[in-house]
Amino acid sequence: MKNFLFVSLFLTSIVSAAEKTYQVTGPVLEVTDSSVVVQKGKEKWELKKDATTKVTGELKVGSKVTVEYTMMAKTVEVKEEKKKK
Repeated sequence: MKNFLFVSLFLTSIVSAAEKTYQVTGPVLEVTDSSVVVQKGKEKWELKKDATTKVTGELKVGSKVTVEYTMMAKTVEVKEEKKKK
């Protein structure tokens, strides 16, 4: 059983390490249970969050934050190439 747990943790860490992370820094414009909106330059970035999102400190409107996130494709639609005559 210990070996199974070790292998599971090892594989989980490999998958997590392979996932590229990004970050955005700026003031918080809005906070809900499911998202946080951050101002980056002239753009507003809405990032989804849930109960598993680790928050250090008090997350509130006006706070300056750095949010680390990953990108994951939800759907991929392949377009047929137009045939050349």
